Amino acid sequence: MKTRLEILRQKSADSEPYISCFDYEYTDPDTTVATALRELNKREYLTDTNGERAEKISWECSCLQKKCGACAMRINSVPRLACDVKLTEAKNGVIRLEPLKKFPVVRDLTVDRKIIFDDLKALEVWFEENAEPNEKRAETVHNASRCLQCGCCLEVCPNFLPGAGFKGMSACVSLSAVIAEMSVSEQKRVYKNYSKYFYAGCGKSLSCRDICPAGIDTEELMVNSNAAAVWKRKRK
Repeated sequence: MKTRLEILRQKSADSEPYISCFDYEYTDPDTTVATALRELNKREYLTDTNGERAEKISWECSCLQKKCGACAMRINSVPRLACDVKLTEAKNGVIRLEPLKKFPVVRDLTVDRKIIFDDLKALEVWFEENAEPNEKRAETVHNASRCLQCGCCLEVCPNFLPGAGFKGMSACVSLSAVIAEMSVSEQKRVYKNYSKYFYAGCGKSLSCRDICPAGIDTEELMVNSNAAAVWKRKRK
């Protein structure tokens, strides 16, 4: 079997993007995009479909088991993990790879997702006092802790723009993972930030729920956080 990888490349953040195509042959139907990219980069001389020498493809990977989120990219226009997309999903024998669009391109398929962690700082998602385990919310905490911080949810969110006030679902999920074990005083601090940076800007499209590679029920987390951070406070 053979699949053509059509890759939108960019030599640096301020250079013009261009398309490179590479043919990859395989026999195992479970071969993924990540496997193909790794094998292409292992070649002593990487050549494109025109037979011209090409530079190694820049992309990120780590676990290759859907556990880290490093290999997130746009695959056939949909943000997904390269280790989770099989080459057999090609359309007419072609798979198009592009970097995530809502983050600055570093090179080729590598983007700078620093904004995700900057947004966590804005919400002040950290403990300043000893954690207080809450067994009643253990399932919610476990669900939220599966977040890969890959950025796929932000990529499809119609309300998220890097650097703007709304911080997106990746920040909300991280908050949900720790808020149940915070002291009352800390909860008051993060509730205020949650209302300002998430609740006020979320349009409830739930595109994040449909795209999450970890299968996190973002709607459930959002409902729980809204109830605690917004409606409970208003009733008081």
